[in-house]
Amino acid sequence: MKKLISLLLAMAMLMSCFVFPAFAEEADADIVIVGAGGAGLSAALEAVAQGAEKVIVLEMTAKTGGALNYTSGSMSAAGTIIQKEDGIEDTVDSYVADIINNGDDFGGQPNETLIRTYANEAAQVFDWLYESGIKDCTFSVDRATGARAVFAPEHALYSIQRTYKASPKDPANYKSAAHEVLDTLVKADGRIEVKLNTKATELVANDKGQVLTVVTEDGASYTAKKAVIMATGGYSANGKLMAEFVPYGGYYLAGGAAGADGYGLRMMQQVGANLTSMDAIPTFPMGLVSKDNPKTGAIASTYTWKTGGIVVNQNGERFCNETEANPSIREVALEEQPNAVQYDIFTDKIVEDLRAAGQAYFYDAYFADETMRGYHVVESAATLEELAAKIGVPAENLTKTVESYNAAVEAGASDEFGRLYDGTTNTYNICTNKIEGEKFYAIRLHALCVMTLGGVTANTDMQVLDEAGNVIPGLYAAGETVGGIWGKFVSGGTGVMGPIVFGKIAARHAMASEPAEGYTVKAAANVLSEELFVKESAAGDLFDMSAALADGEYTATVDGQEGPMTVKTVIEGGKIASVEVVENHETPALAAGALESIPAKIVESNNASVDAVAGATLTSTRIMKAVSECLSAASK
Repeated sequence: MKKLISLLLAMAMLMSCFVFPAFAEEADADIVIVGAGGAGLSAALEAVAQGAEKVIVLEMTAKTGGALNYTSGSMSAAGTIIQKEDGIEDTVDSYVADIINNGDDFGGQPNETLIRTYANEAAQVFDWLYESGIKDCTFSVDRATGARAVFAPEHALYSIQRTYKASPKDPANYKSAAHEVLDTLVKADGRIEVKLNTKATELVANDKGQVLTVVTEDGASYTAKKAVIMATGGYSANGKLMAEFVPYGGYYLAGGAAGADGYGLRMMQQVGANLTSMDAIPTFPMGLVSKDNPKTGAIASTYTWKTGGIVVNQNGERFCNETEANPSIREVALEEQPNAVQYDIFTDKIVEDLRAAGQAYFYDAYFADETMRGYHVVESAATLEELAAKIGVPAENLTKTVESYNAAVEAGASDEFGRLYDGTTNTYNICTNKIEGEKFYAIRLHALCVMTLGGVTANTDMQVLDEAGNVIPGLYAAGETVGGIWGKFVSGGTGVMGPIVFGKIAARHAMASEPAEGYTVKAAANVLSEELFVKESAAGDLFDMSAALADGEYTATVDGQEGPMTVKTVIEGGKIASVEVVENHETPALAAGALESIPAKIVESNNASVDAVAGATLTSTRIMKAVSECLSAASK
């Protein structure tokens, strides 16, 4: 025993002569990414390509994709495989110049350095997506040449055809081809773990001043070895936040991701991030308000002004040249109207000419008859006075406006807004008609926001900067959450390609470097108020659950997205025993989480009013509304 003790003491003395390194802080992954949209998915794939053994992606909704679930996914880049196959010569310099020319309208301040950083890599990234699966998709083509590189009239036109419109192979689950490819690649890589229904709420710095930990709503934390990449999107779904920076922001319809509330910006501000360009909020003058939620909508222009229609505000007055080729001018004009609302005014003859020109695709898909998604905003009348009463505008003003317009058409020159009536035709001015006939129509449309261009300040490596311009160690950002890149308006295809490219850049740099030590983390001077992120209940108190309910089986049918939704509710012992969605016509890719979880939540809480599923608010609300109607029947 004495020999054993002596041996142990000798070993201890020997060990004391060596200095062992301190154990590194325990990490859950090489990279932790917040947000599984285009930027987050792209960053995850690039991280593993650069050697990451583990990547964790935290997504607050029940589905990946973010804003890609709400867009057809047009992409753009200069010098791509497609342009080469189509025989179109293009340059990065031309691409950069077009983006800047579009973004600097109305005082926008595009960042040429960041735009060039993007443009230099866009073609390579697009070609990667192409070879990874997009080449097998169906593309929209130029009618005259059959080229897959096209012009995109929903944005200011590029100087050359460099927009690519690919349809997903699985439209039931994906709205954009880019999302389909990225999601497929992520699912196939075992090194990437995507945690859905996981909302990040806080960023935490370690004692070295490195921001490497993310805390979630349920109190869990995830720590990275290399970096946290914030890819949380913009704030287009937060009217209160938009109203803080632009006068009319509270009136804009939200047309993008329901989770785009901007809370990720506040998280980054709390560790020092600087915000920039928060007033850069582009809109589309073609927002169709949802049947279920007056604050949300979708793109659905009538385009009737192309063949002689006009647009008036809630005072019954015109406010712009409806055929203006620069959409930015029309967008800003609508933003400044009362409640950011316009009415497209037209006649049967105008619709006939629109169809004859092959331009009635939106009108026929959304407004043509009572089965259409937008028919709830269509009003018609035999006289202008009657039409004015139906849409709530002063009849005298509307009549005067139409008379003035018709006189300008008859004169054949131009009017005070610069609209031409001399026979000149183009993409936006196909032919001229007076507003006259046996029937008049009005369709209410709103300023629609699908993305925002403000956010945190970042350098060309996508490292987040503080208010003094210093790098916050370990913290990166990519996608819509980064501000000050594009200026006041986004160019066609960059809303999809920008996040994907910058996501790759962020992950590549994060994997190639180590976060600095010794930084002092402190909150920014003007952190966004928590009150800006308090959401109103999607459903409210739909039914008074103190009412006595008769046992039985009840069904109710409500309006759904593309058709009726029928819900069956069973009452047993005076309580909700089961809820079943018997029929629905929702978009599967967006509605799946709500269809699966909302009925169970209602049964569990014995209440028709429960928290909506993030990203599927409208479907959630429809189910709750149907159940409340069943409960009303049971209470009689």
